[in-house]
Amino acid sequence: MSSLLLIELALLGLGSGFLAGLLGIGGGMLMVPFLTFLLSRQGVEADLAVKMAIATSMATIMFTSIASVRAHHKRGAVRWDLVKTLAPGIVLGSLVASLGVFALLKGAYLAIFFGLFVGFSATQMFLDRKPKPTRQLPGPAGRVAAGSGIGFLSGLVGAGGGFISVPFMTWCNVPIHNAVATSAGLGFPIALANVIGYVLAGRNVADLPAGSLGYVWLPALGVIALASVLTAPLGARAAHTLPVATLKRVFASVLYLLAAYMLYKGITA
Repeated sequence: MSSLLLIELALLGLGSGFLAGLLGIGGGMLMVPFLTFLLSRQGVEADLAVKMAIATSMATIMFTSIASVRAHHKRGAVRWDLVKTLAPGIVLGSLVASLGVFALLKGAYLAIFFGLFVGFSATQMFLDRKPKPTRQLPGPAGRVAAGSGIGFLSGLVGAGGGFISVPFMTWCNVPIHNAVATSAGLGFPIALANVIGYVLAGRNVADLPAGSLGYVWLPALGVIALASVLTAPLGARAAHTLPVATLKRVFASVLYLLAAYMLYKGITA
């Protein structure tokens, strides 16, 4: 690994770790576009580069989510009751996506889907539409279904689920700071289930770069994970000092930029 690539991956880890703590998005929204670029520069074919970026991004979330959720838990912000009831569906949806649909779809289609869905999520957050005061979270069956959807979509775009789970929880009148903290808690089961699927689905894929485990690029995983755990707690602290409106607009602005880049990659692939 060149010194330049090492520095780039470390900076990416520092930035994604901070965003994981600040926004509860696991950093995946930032990592996928940049890893796609870095893998393409290493000579990896465009379609495979997108898939490996998604899988490697998800693998780093196993580490950033732990660092982030510890900081949120110390402030009593994590709704562990929601984590426990959403996790079973999340694991199911994640495995269906990473073991089946992910391997079948072309990287260009995944990139376009990434851009469109993230742009939609950003719009919902930026508009800051107020939910009905009487709306509450669904019952046990509804939470399993919601978790399945979160896990499935996360598996297709390589994100920790915060771009879906945060808007979902705020739509159900969960306060934004609790939603961000709880999303961080959901990051680990999402990441673990999806990574198992990516490794199994990619074990026989040709032309993988050196140091790959299935679709996961291990050199990048190691550097990003080490760097991201340093800044995830800092982002979590910042999340509790920002006003709600500012936090939502920061969330939306980051998502718009990354959605635009991945749409461009998908369309031009």
